[in-house]
Amino acid sequence: MFEIKDGSFYLNEKKFNIYSGAIHYFRTVPEYWEDRLTKLKLAGFNTVETYVAWNLHEPKENEFDFTGILDIVKFIETAKKVGLYVIVRPGPYICAEWDFGGLPAWLLKDKNMRVRCNYPDYLKHVERFYRELLSRLNPHLITNGGNIIAMQVENEYGSYGNDKEYMQYMKDLMIDCGVDVLLFTADGTLSSMLSAGTLDDVYKTLNFGSGAKTAFNSLNRFNEVAPKMCTEFWCGWFDHWGGKHAKRSYSSVLKEINTFIDMDANFNFYMFHGGTNFGFTAGANYDSKYRPTTTSYDYCALLNEYGDYTPAYHAVRKLLLEKQNIEPQPLPPSPKLQNIGEVRLTESTSLLGNMENIGEKHFSPYPENMEYYGQNFGMIYYKTVLKGEYGLSIASVSNVHDIAYVYINGQKKAKLDRRKNNIIKKILHKDGVVIPAFKGECEISVLVDAMGRVNYGSQLYDRKGIDGISIGNLQVMGYEVYTLPLDNLEKLDFSVEEKECPSFFKGTFKTDSKADCFVHLDGFTKGSVWVNGFNLGRFWSIGPQKSLYLPGVLLKENEENEIIVLELEKYSNPVISITDKHVLS
Repeated sequence: MFEIKDGSFYLNEKKFNIYSGAIHYFRTVPEYWEDRLTKLKLAGFNTVETYVAWNLHEPKENEFDFTGILDIVKFIETAKKVGLYVIVRPGPYICAEWDFGGLPAWLLKDKNMRVRCNYPDYLKHVERFYRELLSRLNPHLITNGGNIIAMQVENEYGSYGNDKEYMQYMKDLMIDCGVDVLLFTADGTLSSMLSAGTLDDVYKTLNFGSGAKTAFNSLNRFNEVAPKMCTEFWCGWFDHWGGKHAKRSYSSVLKEINTFIDMDANFNFYMFHGGTNFGFTAGANYDSKYRPTTTSYDYCALLNEYGDYTPAYHAVRKLLLEKQNIEPQPLPPSPKLQNIGEVRLTESTSLLGNMENIGEKHFSPYPENMEYYGQNFGMIYYKTVLKGEYGLSIASVSNVHDIAYVYINGQKKAKLDRRKNNIIKKILHKDGVVIPAFKGECEISVLVDAMGRVNYGSQLYDRKGIDGISIGNLQVMGYEVYTLPLDNLEKLDFSVEEKECPSFFKGTFKTDSKADCFVHLDGFTKGSVWVNGFNLGRFWSIGPQKSLYLPGVLLKENEENEIIVLELEKYSNPVISITDKHVLS
């Protein structure tokens, strides 16, 4: 039994402090779960915390997936095997720098949809998912002999809204689904956040990265006799494309951990092991402008992206073991790394020339967002033909989300970047491209690269694609639309000539090892990489990330391994290198 008594946590009638670390099962391949969890346990932690990624578990409405990297039950069972308790944060919204904060993109097909509030259609979807998820987790609750000691109600709700009826609904739904372990909320330390995000009868915790003594004072207004808990102690931070790699000294981390222990407080390291935003799962932030998150979720965590020890790991481990009088045990070895070397990509083909092979064709009077067509991730292509006689014009493209490549009669004429202003955008307050005068026909096509959906704040309704094309007040109508989720590259036809990007490049390589490694794309600009059909994630020469993590378990020993690179913009040499060095500058 896990409970709150006399202002402290008690586990099986003995006082218990939560020393937890965050590991997201969906950011680490399952073959490595036991290794990461063992390293957590041997560093003096007793609990692991994880979010739940609704958007991956229910990729299509009422179609569920709990297999492979999504086998959360196996993750929880593995934690129990190595001697760890578990805190589950089931969302439905998780933030986590994850696409749409973990909410499924198909919610956005309904243009009236309202999320994270007492909106009936939203609640209907949440309830269906919770009943599916929690029926799987309930056997692993500590009240049923398992190792799940607590679950969160929503997530940092006070940073988003103040719908108390919604929060009460979420609490009641969890209980109705059979959850009878400790429930809690987690919010920032501002009084507004705590006022909006908490419930009177639910245990309240905080999220912060420093100043523990001051932070915990923010809970004094509730006059509760309850243990102090920091559910997210931010030991680092995440990276955005085009920014600097976040770093934090471990001396400042040690100072805060010492303070927690001296205050008899509880904490969860966010992150103990950050892992990777494989595929197209990385989210984005929107403050003054749109800022997409990198593929790496290194987060300055105690274990780095590929599970190796950091100086911070050893320092925190030493502190936690000494404070708890735990004798150090031998650690698992560091991950094995390998240097495969250069790989020449000997085949290439056009993305636009493969539209019929890898895309699904639709017809629309107006260009709709990709969610309207049932697409979650990838790219989307719009084509329309103007007929008649037009003078020199500017075609404005509305609501580009996120980067659009515009073609006039098959020739690339513009790159429209949501993050940036160009001359046309400054004048019209819309993205646009110049169309020469013509008589007859003019084809306009737009290829949109959807980066991560916003995962935090008021800009959550981040539908991808474009909303329309207009010339003056004239709305251009009649479109062929190709959805391109890029999850079926086995259908690519490499006999289609590659003239200019966007292009796919393919090569093969052999190795006699399943050791981890890193793909470097120095001759490329922007795109994604697949190895043996697995999407490693996005790359972009603007950094700070300069290589992609390749888990060795994805490789075939002494056989041909296939690598496919999608390059959207330009390249200097169709050669990549696979080395034992990871570069986060």
